[in-house]
Amino acid sequence: MTKHWVAPRFGGSEVLEYVDVEVPAPGPGEVTIDVRAAGMNPADTKHTRQGDPSDLPIAIGYEVAGVLSAIGPDTTIASGGGAVGDEVLAFRVAGGWAERITVPAPDVFAKPASLDFPEAANLLLAGTTAADMLRVTRASGNDTVLVHGASGAVGVSLLQQLRLLGARVIGTSSERNADTVRNFGGEWVAYGDGLEARVRERATSSIDVALDCVGTDEAVDVSLALVADRSRIVTIAAFGRAQDDGIRAVGGAQPESKAFRDSVRQRLIDLAGAGDLRVPVARTFPLSEAKAAAELLESQHPGGKLALVP
Repeated sequence: MTKHWVAPRFGGSEVLEYVDVEVPAPGPGEVTIDVRAAGMNPADTKHTRQGDPSDLPIAIGYEVAGVLSAIGPDTTIASGGGAVGDEVLAFRVAGGWAERITVPAPDVFAKPASLDFPEAANLLLAGTTAADMLRVTRASGNDTVLVHGASGAVGVSLLQQLRLLGARVIGTSSERNADTVRNFGGEWVAYGDGLEARVRERATSSIDVALDCVGTDEAVDVSLALVADRSRIVTIAAFGRAQDDGIRAVGGAQPESKAFRDSVRQRLIDLAGAGDLRVPVARTFPLSEAKAAAELLESQHPGGKLALVP
């Protein structure tokens, strides 16, 4: 038996329960991971708030890092090979807030030695989301790009991936997080009243692409005012506005996005292993304290990525 976190009914962090489960032995095409760190993302509890009652209880957590403890017959992991004792990371999985988890081997990759477990466990959900936003807006090194919510997990990954492309990036955040935006290659602008004018003043030329990580009306309105081509505005949060205003919206459940995000996992791992894609981890919590960690995550001010450590 092992411990993991589930939502036995719909709701936020308040409904989570820490329960004992039996982890199945891996079959063909599966591996078992002893979790050393579980990544935490807003999506972890967002998807427990509503849905099909037949899906209850819902196991929480999409990404983990740990050590292979068992391997199914005739099975190799996505990056090739795989032996008991190897350090790995996995995304996208179900039920990562756990001590041990059996998962499909195609979602498991060798962990770069340069990443610690909390960093590795927080790399891919944010990183693949950011890469998907760049895909749909056709962002390139010739563009000036506006990133709303540039100090958050997806925003920080966007800043770094855009820097690798050679693009100029203007990033919005609170003043408290200005240094985060600057440290990862963005030109900081404070959000709030007068945002459009501040961005225009900072840019001195046209904004080619807008990437919205926050979903506020302000972010969408300013993007619409500054970007001429609406197909080069994308949001991961304002789905209603996207439909009403004719801009792009992407989510991991969309078949095209899911396929693309899965396809770029190894590239992002390689970038992180080389030091070109950093994952700032603000704090770790014992796995048993996941409720408190989730409350901090839901406050929208965690100050960086959070990880659960069994």
